[in-house]
Amino acid sequence: MEKQEFFEKYNLSESDLSEADISFEELELIEKDYRKNEQLLRDCVKSFIDEYLYDTEKAGIHSYRYRIKETDHLLEKVVRKRKENHKKFEKLDYTNYHKFMTDLIGVRVFFLYREDWIYFHRYIVSQFENNPELYIKNRLEDFDENPEHYYLAERPRAYKRAGDSKIYDENELEIVSDGIYRSLHYIVKYKGYYIEIQGRTLFEEGWGEIDHDIVYKETEDDEMLKDYSKMLNRLSGLADEMSSYFRRMKQQH
Repeated sequence: MEKQEFFEKYNLSESDLSEADISFEELELIEKDYRKNEQLLRDCVKSFIDEYLYDTEKAGIHSYRYRIKETDHLLEKVVRKRKENHKKFEKLDYTNYHKFMTDLIGVRVFFLYREDWIYFHRYIVSQFENNPELYIKNRLEDFDENPEHYYLAERPRAYKRAGDSKIYDENELEIVSDGIYRSLHYIVKYKGYYIEIQGRTLFEEGWGEIDHDIVYKETEDDEMLKDYSKMLNRLSGLADEMSSYFRRMKQQH
């Protein structure tokens, strides 16, 4: 990507690179290496899907989708992360960025009902080694170079909105209340790469996609759009509550 095009797309400048302490030449090297390895990433996630998620009933989910990170999004995230937490990411370069970025491969799994998270959770922790001693502390030093070692690289986490009904088990998950975001979150080390898995209901996914499309991009500072997005978020949460209530009514009858 051309420098000016990159700057304009993500509202960046030379001063942002300076604050991040990274040159555009280094970003170009990351871009070159990433493009060279894109097919490996695609093969990796397809293999993961075939092995673990293709049978959705066994995995305890309604459906799924997957992607590898777009190149320009990766470069923007490198700049942003180095600005936000330079000490944590200062050693990131074109030879090791895959050790720092845990979302180069992303998988989303979906549930019809919010409380059904437990079925996928039990499934995924039964398929991968879940040893707290393997959880990432230092992203460079803790990276296991053995591509045949599959394991959970972080403690499973649930993000919930303030006011949500209590459905998550604190013994199973780290629970984070961060305002409006709802999702399960897992990082799996698989075939030499990290795979980020998010679990949501279909209603949560609908809100998330609309919020990302309208608010996350160029209009992220528009207060009116953010307020409307929060309203839509509350409606999606209410829809989930109603869906669960309807199912309970059916079971009682």
